[in-house]
Amino acid sequence: MRRIWIRIAAGLAVTAALIVTITADATDNLTAGKVELKSAGALTFGPEGILFVGDSVGGTVVALDTGDRTPAHAGTKINVQGVDSKIAALVGTAPDQIMVNDVTINPVSKNAWLSASRGRGADAAPLIVRVDASGKVSVLALDNIRHASVNLVDAPESKTTDRQNPRMMTVTDMSFVNGNLMVAGLSNEEWSSALRSIPYPFKKAEEGATLQIWHSSHGRYETQSPVRTFVPYTIGGEKVILAAYTCTPLVKIPVSDLKPGAKVKGVTIADLGAGNSPLDMVPYRKDGHDYILVANTSFGVVKMKADNMQSYPAIDSPTRTDVAGVPYDKLPELKDVQHMAQLDATDAVILTAKKGPGPAFNPGPPSGPVNLQTIALP
Repeated sequence: MRRIWIRIAAGLAVTAALIVTITADATDNLTAGKVELKSAGALTFGPEGILFVGDSVGGTVVALDTGDRTPAHAGTKINVQGVDSKIAALVGTAPDQIMVNDVTINPVSKNAWLSASRGRGADAAPLIVRVDASGKVSVLALDNIRHASVNLVDAPESKTTDRQNPRMMTVTDMSFVNGNLMVAGLSNEEWSSALRSIPYPFKKAEEGATLQIWHSSHGRYETQSPVRTFVPYTIGGEKVILAAYTCTPLVKIPVSDLKPGAKVKGVTIADLGAGNSPLDMVPYRKDGHDYILVANTSFGVVKMKADNMQSYPAIDSPTRTDVAGVPYDKLPELKDVQHMAQLDATDAVILTAKKGPGPAFNPGPPSGPVNLQTIALP
């Protein structure tokens, strides 16, 4: 399961029961009808097979009743070659017109769910895709499905003349935690980097807390760079968000500080180096030790050593090496990883494809074939 509170002492022992007990009936507030998604980006699961979809272009988050509630068999694995070709065949286009934006795992069924687009640019049509252990690929019909949505009141305006349109980063990552949907991305505030906590069932979304971090590679404090990926975590008994940014600081942010409209200063505790963007993070416990896998555009997948993270001092001065703060090992055997999600306590699912032609920190859409593979957590 992707991005759920863990305790370092207990490891990642998350079960479907933990999610189901968060709310009596998470589907009560959902209404059948057509879902008007303008884009499909970050994904995460909540209780009872509810899939949350970040729609940056629309400035909304949508909750979908997938109906995907059949428990998985023990030892479920997902290994599918050419997922892009299979999706393309279902929607009547060429594989190079399919772009996969995120991957998450349903913690109950262990099916993989993908957000994708048919086509490129402004006319791209959002898709939500399910991939099961048998290799079957299916597109979720959105014309009549039980759903609910919430508008992000602090979404930034679209500025197509900017190097990177801030609207496209309204939602960069999400996690469902103890009845609240945590949503990272950009806002329209002076400190535009935001982290929002939205109660579910949806009523409305308050403006998010906005963030300042020390960017060690850049040698300055920053408030405009969005969180690229994050995991809820517990360090030394304190609940925090571990957030990773481009070029590549890892920052801890106390959850108790994340109040609507608050300006919050995070603490940088690791630096993976410049010229790189983090893609996904998977925390886990193995052989009595805690680790966090971090997939990156330039540095590949690294294995961060997460024991006693409270013992590492804050980084508050420039760094010039690619290792500072919390130590890690590079895993060169894991190549071309574009997305990563936890399958269970021992395995993860990776989505692989060749890098795009852009710079290392922003390589752009990858090229196929796009493959899903189950790996043992190293």
